Amino acid sequence: MKQFRWSHRLPQKRAAKQLGDVKKFQSMQKITWAIKSSLSTNLLTVPLTTGIKKLKSKRVKQALMGVIMTVVGITGCQKPSDASADRAGEEMKNTPSTDQRGQPSLSSAAAIWPKVDAALPPQPDIEAQVAALLNKMSLEQKVAQMIQPEIRDFTPDDMREYGFGSYLNGGGSFPNQNKHAAIEDWIQLADDMYVASMDASKDGIAIPALWGTDAVHGHTNVIGATIFPHNIGLGAANNPELVKQIAQLTAQEVAATGIDWVFAPTVAVARDDRWGRSYESYSEDPTRVADYAEAFVKGMQGEPEKDFLSPGKTLATLKHFIGDGGTEQGDDQGDTIVEEDALFQIHGQGYARGIGAGAQFVMASFNSWQGRKLHGHHYLLQQVLKDRMGFDGVVVGDWNGHGQVAGCSNESCPQAINAGVDILMAPGQSWKALYYNTIEQVQRGDISMQRIDDAVSRILRVKFRAGLFQRGKPSEALTRYQLNSLGDAKHRAVARDAVRQSLVLLKNNRKILPLHPKQTFLLTGAAADNIGQQSGGWTITWQGTGNNNQDFPGATSIYQGLRTQIEQAGGKIFLSDDGSFQHRPDVAIVVFGEQPYAEGNGDISNLEFERGNKRSWRLLKKFKAEGIPTVSVFLSGRPMWVNPELNQSDAFVAAWLPGSEGEGIADVLLQSSQGEVQFDFVGKLPFSWPRAADQAPLNAPYIGQQPLFPLGFGLSYQQEPKPLAVLSEQRPDLPQQPPSKPIFQRSVQPPFRTMLANDKEIVELVSNSQSIAGLQVRTVDRLVQEDALAVAWTGTQSAGIEFSSPFTEDLRDWSSSAAIMSFDLRLLSSADGPLWLNDHALDLRQLVQLDHSQWQTIAVPLGCLFVPDHLSAVAKVFSIRAEHPWQVQLANVVIQSQPLPEQRVVSCESIKDE
Repeated sequence: MKQFRWSHRLPQKRAAKQLGDVKKFQSMQKITWAIKSSLSTNLLTVPLTTGIKKLKSKRVKQALMGVIMTVVGITGCQKPSDASADRAGEEMKNTPSTDQRGQPSLSSAAAIWPKVDAALPPQPDIEAQVAALLNKMSLEQKVAQMIQPEIRDFTPDDMREYGFGSYLNGGGSFPNQNKHAAIEDWIQLADDMYVASMDASKDGIAIPALWGTDAVHGHTNVIGATIFPHNIGLGAANNPELVKQIAQLTAQEVAATGIDWVFAPTVAVARDDRWGRSYESYSEDPTRVADYAEAFVKGMQGEPEKDFLSPGKTLATLKHFIGDGGTEQGDDQGDTIVEEDALFQIHGQGYARGIGAGAQFVMASFNSWQGRKLHGHHYLLQQVLKDRMGFDGVVVGDWNGHGQVAGCSNESCPQAINAGVDILMAPGQSWKALYYNTIEQVQRGDISMQRIDDAVSRILRVKFRAGLFQRGKPSEALTRYQLNSLGDAKHRAVARDAVRQSLVLLKNNRKILPLHPKQTFLLTGAAADNIGQQSGGWTITWQGTGNNNQDFPGATSIYQGLRTQIEQAGGKIFLSDDGSFQHRPDVAIVVFGEQPYAEGNGDISNLEFERGNKRSWRLLKKFKAEGIPTVSVFLSGRPMWVNPELNQSDAFVAAWLPGSEGEGIADVLLQSSQGEVQFDFVGKLPFSWPRAADQAPLNAPYIGQQPLFPLGFGLSYQQEPKPLAVLSEQRPDLPQQPPSKPIFQRSVQPPFRTMLANDKEIVELVSNSQSIAGLQVRTVDRLVQEDALAVAWTGTQSAGIEFSSPFTEDLRDWSSSAAIMSFDLRLLSSADGPLWLNDHALDLRQLVQLDHSQWQTIAVPLGCLFVPDHLSAVAKVFSIRAEHPWQVQLANVVIQSQPLPEQRVVSCESIKDE
């Protein structure tokens, strides 16, 4: 068992004070490590606690039990009750180590957060260069270094005009907006931006710009790149050296396109698998995440005093600081409500190790900690990260993350800069206003010149360290080897090996695996021949959707990998979309799993797979009924409740999101043509696997709830598997969803936003009145101040008001036939044409009393508005659209699980018949 690096000094000191004995404190350090080790191997501390209870000294017993409970609490064995959470919050507010505003102070940071030894030795020559250049720069030039636009929204001419310090391409953004842009197109854009940034003709200053990209599992924005398994699969491999090698190869492929900087690694510790970014987390175990953070940074950047930022290396970014994996209910960009001890012990380990390895960037997180957005959190960004931990690199914001800080917008946020964000990521059209507003805020004293100079010094320091001033044009710095590295065969071989190491065998009844290839196989399932699905989100496009196999030259689907080896051995394999066959197979292999998703869109309310539509289960059941041995290969970005699918399978493999090299799965499932094992299963679960759909959060160690398969579980061919018994398929009584989901009640309810849309634009309602061509909207008073909206169509063109979320919402909890959409409508003026509800789903003229100007409550079955299969991913939840001059008032838009007794609900049939 590898020794854990977690610090438990704070709880030890508290206990030692009770003991009053330094020697006992030193002994307790050893005890703490033993407790932590036992808990991390999923062993409860019953023997240890039993022994402690036998001690004579009541004070000693209390102290030692306090250590155990502190360790257990930090590792998150169970979710605290609301009452205990409230108590914890009060303790946090009232602790002596808070300032007058109730915020943690630097003394608190020193007690909890480590001082990290500098990875790079002192570099006085670089510091002198930074100071000299900073001295020459104007305020406008300095602010430009702190603004980061996106390639879709600015040009090389804008770069020449403003001199931005960096720019990015988001997921699904390409040179010339060409998804199939060639490597030469990427290099040309890098060259164009470099030349523009170095044009000193306007202001006499030439500072090379950095280009940042999301290469989270390979350089996956670029067609033809090697796509490695997502982080969750690498976590199953439990191999830091493999992660280091993958980071090295990713850096080479990124550098080959002229890009300097990667927004990775993600060092989130996902604690609730309902979170849609769980697959970006290596593990629920902070120690494994910390090991990987160090390995990744060293692989991507090189190691100080060895090959640090040498040719073929790129800058790394630790993200997202901090607590993104710990939000309540796995809500993306939500609130992480833990004490500061736990914030470091669970969510901070990767940062300490990554900074110690020399990471030059840290990205601020979208989430909040105890109600305060991280982009505006001075204590964590400045006092903890920079002052206490000694991070001397750059803090970069996430995608318009500064706009979520209280009192801020995408175009203006002095609060984020004052909190410690050095670069504001500003995609869209916000960058220009943000630039000018920031200059004005410095001039009037909202932001100090000292803070600006600190931020710009950090940016320049990293650029000098990276050698950007000496490198020249990106194309001139590339060797022939680098130019040919994208999708290189050696890189693909490493990716294929990573696939092999990531696979976890959960079931192998009757030792059906490994399979002799000289049999007849039927391969089926939606993911059997789908490289996009096996690669998941953050693949070519942001969400990983809209791709087909032709978008992955050089890649191998799972079917292609199996077919190659089976046919070479003399066997037969047939691919069937629906599981039908003409010749009875010896074995059926079913490949199924989650559809691709990325942040926001992947959040779910419980862990049941294919809730409401058991397509894969029906396929498996068909084979079992026919007596055909069946192997399931399950692709997912998280553990899921799959008891029904497990019961219908003879063998079950968790394959996660393996990426472009699908043949790695065949390497492990199939024997050689001589009947020998090619590769054994070595992967172990990086996350606890749920026994029930409502087991979230679920993390080791386990007190009370037990998982189906614990953290670290995984079968192999070397061991005699114990047959997995038939599992319960009874869906538990899930926590009752609130009887209603408010959409607009007095105001629009998060995560929804009020939008005005016509055929040419869509604008958010951000004040009490807003107009676009064809539509005017303003707030009005109905029962209380501004609790309703007045909507007036001008009749000049089609337009509408809608309530939508920036990410899709899972509404399957309201999928019953009794669920309704209820809203109050007041008709002020009617028109000749239709008034459409939810994009032509219904004409409201059928539902409202046209001669009635009083408020009317309208209740429509949800099934009239949404196809049931689409409820898992709804972005636009409600809309009214027209092209004729209607005038209405709108209030109280709610989804209800069932109508209230006084509500009259129309039927879909009656509406259609009218």
